[in-house]
Amino acid sequence: MASAPRPGGRDTDRVHVPKRLLDALSDDPASAVLSWLDALPGTAERQLTAWELTLERVATPGGRHGLVALVRQADGTPAALKFPVPGPDADRERAALAHWHGWGAARLLRADPDTGALLLERLHGAVSLRSLPEPKALLEAAGTVRRLWVPPPEGHPFPSVTGRTEEEREILRVLGTGGWAADVRPLTDEALELRAALPAEPPEEVLLHGAFRQGKVLAGERAPWLAVGPAPLVGERAYDLARLVLDRCEDLAAGPGPAAAARRRVAKLADSLDVDRDRLRGWSLCRAVETGLRHAAAGDHRRAELLLEFAGWL
Repeated sequence: MASAPRPGGRDTDRVHVPKRLLDALSDDPASAVLSWLDALPGTAERQLTAWELTLERVATPGGRHGLVALVRQADGTPAALKFPVPGPDADRERAALAHWHGWGAARLLRADPDTGALLLERLHGAVSLRSLPEPKALLEAAGTVRRLWVPPPEGHPFPSVTGRTEEEREILRVLGTGGWAADVRPLTDEALELRAALPAEPPEEVLLHGAFRQGKVLAGERAPWLAVGPAPLVGERAYDLARLVLDRCEDLAAGPGPAAAARRRVAKLADSLDVDRDRLRGWSLCRAVETGLRHAAAGDHRRAELLLEFAGWL
């Protein structure tokens, strides 16, 4: 009979790196990332001891950008211990979570800058907004993301939408030279034009989640729904909504009048959050074209066709 995990988490057989994370990082050319990955089980064990945490289990299959373990604090309170892949993105995630302080997002309980460890309030990882009917999910998503849009802290480390868009324009330009992209040249050209025009006159500069979609909003105890996994940056709100517009586009494709339904989704989200409809439509088209071409380049033509068709509906 297996023994119960001990306080301090020194049940070393249970601290393992999920296969999904191993596969995602094993080909990373950065030696620092590979060294971090090799040392991760030991790092996690030491962090459990330092913070007097009891390991329940490592979350599987987990993500591609870090390890998450379900733990209990010394007083028995459940929490989640996260080790993001080290680098600027991890530092920005920590800074954003600290700034939000639980307002619309999982609360950061503790952080160790030396190991990169984050102790977060535990949410229901298996219950995201994708579990809700699509209209209800969009309503709850809008209510959640609204809370995240706050002024950034003074001297913040977050990149701007303008800076990120320059990188994305170059990626889109390269993807647009592929043979598969020739069939959607008008959409690619429009996306490139929008990528240049939209950041030129941003209507606002607020802190954005940066990767917001239904799967990034989990059920909680303190609040019904809270966001996780930000890739924070500073810019206009319409940029943050573009991924949400694309969410579950396969449901729209399977229903009647998908083009009209896609445009209604843009209008409904824009109006409910006081965002300019045209700017949201533009950012959503950019996101759909870029993501579609990425899938095409990776050989996933079914998903690529769906996303590019969605872009055409807009």
